[in-house]
Amino acid sequence: MDKATVDLYERRGLEWAARRRPVRRAHARSFAKRVLAGAPRLDLGCGAGRYTAELGSPVVGLDAAAAMLGRCRNEVPGALLVQGDLEALPFGAQRFGGAWANMSYLHVPSVRLPLALADLHRVLAVGAPIDVQVLHGDYEGSALPQDDVGGRFFASWRPDPLLEVFTGAGFEVQACQVEEDVVRVRAERLRTLADVVGPGMSLLFVGLNPSLYAADAGVGFARPGNRFWPAALTAGIVTRDRDAFHALRHHRVGMTDLVKRATAGADELSATEYEQGLHRVERLVRWLQPATVCMVGLAGWRAVVDRAATPGLQRRTLGDRPVYVMPSTSGANAHARMDDLVGHLRAAAELAILA
Repeated sequence: MDKATVDLYERRGLEWAARRRPVRRAHARSFAKRVLAGAPRLDLGCGAGRYTAELGSPVVGLDAAAAMLGRCRNEVPGALLVQGDLEALPFGAQRFGGAWANMSYLHVPSVRLPLALADLHRVLAVGAPIDVQVLHGDYEGSALPQDDVGGRFFASWRPDPLLEVFTGAGFEVQACQVEEDVVRVRAERLRTLADVVGPGMSLLFVGLNPSLYAADAGVGFARPGNRFWPAALTAGIVTRDRDAFHALRHHRVGMTDLVKRATAGADELSATEYEQGLHRVERLVRWLQPATVCMVGLAGWRAVVDRAATPGLQRRTLGDRPVYVMPSTSGANAHARMDDLVGHLRAAAELAILA
């Protein structure tokens, strides 16, 4: 999170919290009923604990400011409290049965929200509900006129783009609507992969759709017989095996899928899913502007763009960015040798340098 904002909460957060009445207690109690039975739930950006007690137990409160956690400890002595960052959650995979975030993700810059939500997806169990509220509007910066503390960073959202970010992060959104001055998202963690994307990407890899194996492993192309990661390591595109977060943070390599729904096989996908997926990916590319898009596998591109497409640079762009299509890295694709895959990955990386 923005360091200046955290520092302000350390110095003036208790003063601010004393002026804020908890107006969403009914929402918090309703959310608590949806949490997976017996599982711990997260209060993300718990602050002074205005809603923590309403979320049921066991509950874990996370906040970046120690001063706020101190007040929360007094308000909710039974809560487990952790000082940490919304953008780097200090928890293991699939540990929680639900997550509540009242006006906390609004302190994350909009272009970094997809990665923060991918991390949230990582720590939640399949089927876990989330209830997230952010500021409604178009403002982003540290001089919000109605900020009575002053200097805090805010990113406000409109419902449609926010819904797309949550969808890309692997959530099924039941509601994304304006309620007074906030946008409230109610959603559920799906058995799929989250987009691992952000600003400044050199390459954005687009898979066809997650396999159930990959969805459960939490990383694309995870099956042992898949040659994507060995080829990417050999090509020098990444330096850590099967770690999409490391690839983005250290090598500016992002990952998404044409279709978000995980299946046992690609033959379960429909033409409509391909078409809708391409439009979603194009909007993502237009927003984050990676240097180059690399489609892994010809099937999706041929299904919705060019039935006669061959590997290499394509005539059509996505979001005004060049598109390179390479063969599938699946072990079932016997026509593509390892050396060929490495060559295609290097060609895509070179294109990104020139783009």
